[in-house]
Amino acid sequence: MITFRLNGENVTLESAPATRTLLDWLREDRGLTGTKEGCNEGDCGACTVMVTDEHGARALNACILFLPQLDGKAVRTVEGIAGPGGALHPVQSAMVDHHGSQCGFCTPGFIVSMATAHLNGRRDFDDQLAGNLCRCTGYAPIVRAADAAAKHPVPDWMRADIPPGAEAKAEGGGGDSVGDPDYADVPGAWGRRAPEGATGASRAGGGTRAEAWVRPDSVDALAEWYLDHPDATLVAGATDVGLWVTKGLQDLGDVAFLNGIADLQRIDIDDNTVRIGAGVTMDRVRDAMAVLHPDFAELIRRYGSEQVRAAATIGGNIANGSPIGDGPPCLIALDATLHLRRGDARRDIPLEDFFIDYGKQDRAPGEFVEAVSLPRQEDRLRCYKLSKRFDQDISAVCGAFRITLSEGRVAEARIAFGGMAGTPKRARHVEAALTGRAWDADAVAATWDAWAEDFAPMSDMRASSAYRLKAARGMLMRALLEDLGGQTRVLEVTP
Repeated sequence: MITFRLNGENVTLESAPATRTLLDWLREDRGLTGTKEGCNEGDCGACTVMVTDEHGARALNACILFLPQLDGKAVRTVEGIAGPGGALHPVQSAMVDHHGSQCGFCTPGFIVSMATAHLNGRRDFDDQLAGNLCRCTGYAPIVRAADAAAKHPVPDWMRADIPPGAEAKAEGGGGDSVGDPDYADVPGAWGRRAPEGATGASRAGGGTRAEAWVRPDSVDALAEWYLDHPDATLVAGATDVGLWVTKGLQDLGDVAFLNGIADLQRIDIDDNTVRIGAGVTMDRVRDAMAVLHPDFAELIRRYGSEQVRAAATIGGNIANGSPIGDGPPCLIALDATLHLRRGDARRDIPLEDFFIDYGKQDRAPGEFVEAVSLPRQEDRLRCYKLSKRFDQDISAVCGAFRITLSEGRVAEARIAFGGMAGTPKRARHVEAALTGRAWDADAVAATWDAWAEDFAPMSDMRASSAYRLKAARGMLMRALLEDLGGQTRVLEVTP
């Protein structure tokens, strides 16, 4: 059984297939056709809905959001943005006044994204709207409308879905920090414990065996169930798995939804360690890294869109083993440790050792990622993403550099890349060529031949092998120039 609120009304689904998307259900079962289907893969934002829970309100893509993920939450579609009696929300009025709509197909998604940003007090509209595609109006009048709406208060009806205790989050604030009082301003550094008396019971969905699903409410329950169902599919944010269904038309078999496990959603920070649960969404990882390692946070800003970052999890980003995932190179450069669990057995391995070969990871049947941790350290991290578009694009090359100095010389170098091999991979020969040398242009030049010893990248539609090697070498020089105070980060348009 699934229970949630839809545009202010309670909805109970006695039986739902695991892979029924919210978008299909809204349009086909409820007749709410304002939510549009565009790309059906989480890129265009035409299907954007607002989902609210104890963490606050988030804009999410309904096309890759499965119904079981909504249990206990509240959903607002574009039909629920206007108030009682048809009173327009400020973003709706502003879109009219600033001529922000032409063909109108994308407009419902923009309205929901703008209303969510308005509720959360966000003014970074280029980021908030990067996940909404408009092909005819142009973004200038839409951004002007968002800016104009921001001057108006949040309508009372938009607060109806916010649970007690989540008001601060909905107003753009954060929760309580965990462990370290010096990090009370880290919005992502908070979590919640399972309610007292919660057990390992799971909610089960009906339908055929191929549609069977569970939603464990504790990590112990997940471990027990997954040990008995090692071929099952684990779904956290569904930003990747969703496409297996909508584009690949795959049958997922048995499915476990992980978004009900509070212990997987914690960020714990103390004097020595930062531990991030596998279920922590990338927007919360970004918030935490903004204080600890700002370069990592800036890279995450280009990780998908606002809708994707609010759903995708750090555990999913690691576990799918993509050679072009942007998270692992940064975490490897930070000397991250991966925490794995199988039944009652736990083991810890360096994150870099998890990736064995393309599509192959060091993970036994029934074993899952429980958390990733990294040592508290001086921020020496530099992260660079090379892609054809600034927003929402897959990296051709993603490089992460942590160069530690002692008296002007390289005491330690940890350099990791995505897009340069079949897995995220360290540049060990380059690191060795740097270590012990004065940190200057001569040191960078001394690594020239080492790059080819570490990497033999492939050529594909994103970049040639030669270009990738040249770009990687250039990123090391960029890291040096930034250490020397050079300005290397230039966007075409700045405020």
